[in-house]
Amino acid sequence: MLSGWLSADKVMSSTPFHSIPEPEAAEAQHTIPAAGAPSKIEVQNAGSARSLRVTADNLNRLLALAGESKVASTWLDEFAQDLMRLKHHGRKVGQSVTAMRQTLDSRSQVIRTSQVAELEQRTLELNKIIQEQLEELDLFDRRFLNLSARLYDEVLDTRMRPFADGIREFPRMVRDLARSLHKEVNLELAGETTQADREVLEKLEAPLTHLLRNAVDHGVELPEERRKSGKPPAGTVRLEARHNAGMLMVTVSDDGPGIDAETIRQTIVEKKLTTAEIAAKMTEAELLEFLFLPGFTLRSHVTEISGRGVGLDLVQSMVKDVGGRVRISSHVGRGTSFHLELPLTLSVIRTLLVDIAGEGYAFPLTRLTSVLKMSREKIRAVQGRQYVDLDGETIGLVPARQVFDLDSEVSDSEALSIVVLGDRTHRHGLVVDGFISERELVVLPLDQRLGKLRNISAAALLPDRTPVLIVDVDDILRSIENIVSAGQLSNMRESSTVSGKNNRKRVLVVDDSLTVRELERKLLDHRGYSVDVAIDGMDGWNAVRTGNYDLVIADVDMPRMDGIELVSLIKKDARLSTTPVMIVSYKDREEDRQRGLQAGASYYLTKSSFHDETLLEAVADLIGESEA
Repeated sequence: MLSGWLSADKVMSSTPFHSIPEPEAAEAQHTIPAAGAPSKIEVQNAGSARSLRVTADNLNRLLALAGESKVASTWLDEFAQDLMRLKHHGRKVGQSVTAMRQTLDSRSQVIRTSQVAELEQRTLELNKIIQEQLEELDLFDRRFLNLSARLYDEVLDTRMRPFADGIREFPRMVRDLARSLHKEVNLELAGETTQADREVLEKLEAPLTHLLRNAVDHGVELPEERRKSGKPPAGTVRLEARHNAGMLMVTVSDDGPGIDAETIRQTIVEKKLTTAEIAAKMTEAELLEFLFLPGFTLRSHVTEISGRGVGLDLVQSMVKDVGGRVRISSHVGRGTSFHLELPLTLSVIRTLLVDIAGEGYAFPLTRLTSVLKMSREKIRAVQGRQYVDLDGETIGLVPARQVFDLDSEVSDSEALSIVVLGDRTHRHGLVVDGFISERELVVLPLDQRLGKLRNISAAALLPDRTPVLIVDVDDILRSIENIVSAGQLSNMRESSTVSGKNNRKRVLVVDDSLTVRELERKLLDHRGYSVDVAIDGMDGWNAVRTGNYDLVIADVDMPRMDGIELVSLIKKDARLSTTPVMIVSYKDREEDRQRGLQAGASYYLTKSSFHDETLLEAVADLIGESEA
């Protein structure tokens, strides 16, 4: 039973929530200790205000119970519906008794019997009692819902702090750093009253410190240079926090010269991180990702502040630790921005329950772009893919059963139920079997012994104790990209089985660069291999556990799990330990080669010496030629 793996006394810390109440002024002065605070409860008096210091564990348990009470309150609604059905049946019984009386009167032409009269009277009394109970239950239901919501909001407020609490030292730090660099910098703060989870705010201090120091050092020019560029002598660094779609959005930006993508392209070739041919095909977004590599820097000399190539990789690591993500945008001559997207760590989320192959799955509402029902007649087929038009945009369709590796049979209903996922640049329509309802669910982490389940982030229990799985939207988007890039997308009415590949040797390519991933896939596919792709180490680990592959080809530096960790996990698994793994790395460092081979890699190939035939020959040496 799935419910046997659930841990009811824990709170999922990476769940987004979209309706955060603003605390009262007095509440904003309350202080909450760090997780390691002593268990003793201290009461402090400051005039008429009182503040309590409690442990983080006690607060987490209290928040979990408040969340469960809020969800449990919805049970009354279902109970009221059952009473309404009982009232309806009572009315039917009354109608039947009346019909019986009329039949007796018409046939015997006598006054109805005392038994029928008594039955009719009892039915009337039953309906009256049910109506009275329904009115009382409705009143209690509204009071209980209001009380549980207030309880949850009050407990939630104890975990939230204004963003200003975590950035008090930044103005002085920026001022001192600018003075030491002989620069003029104005720090603009926005969203200081934005509420943030206490733990997230604490972990943000180090990443924001580095990003602000980076903005002053790299992002703002000297006053003379700014005057020559037609800018005011004083540069501007902006730190902003806001809520958007249930997420905490933090942006650090400057109005400096920006980052030149061509400079990055040239630097990665000079550092032999890739070849000039591959670098020339990379997009600006892919090039900016190199800034997060350990040891990577655009500076030619090292100072006390920068130039060592450390910092941004730590920023990315810390943001990932809290379940967030970071991206860079830059415009030459206008400045650079770092965008941090972080979850609000709450125990209850609003979800959309859908039906997929007879099972319920919960999608966090804050991660959905839209939900729609659409006739099959509106589906367009282009080059083997199916699309629908939504608000002037073309959305590709993907069967949910194929993403979750379930029974491939698709419903023949004329109307398709579609959940639209993704951002503005990449949207996909996930075709489910039907919509069930919207629900507020208490998030329960899965047992750690299960590991990371592909496409699943957590679980929850419905009011009737039925377990449901909460989906990991980011994982689903990666799975969709893998299916589409591998050319294995099935038709809405066809089986997801890909014919003609059963006898071909299977290879899994794991690389976070779309360009490199597609290059390797096409090379191997043309040589007769059946190729699947994964876009990072965690995605690759999920794929290799559920598929039967003859070879795994992995990059080293990838988000969530690097190639060395992936090799180690594969070699430690009894079922997968004999699967050969080839590492293809941007770097050409002896220590990386030794780490890879010690972890159990069968072959180590650097991309600086990467050639088409080199890769194909290495694959043939490891698993032989594939059958066409």
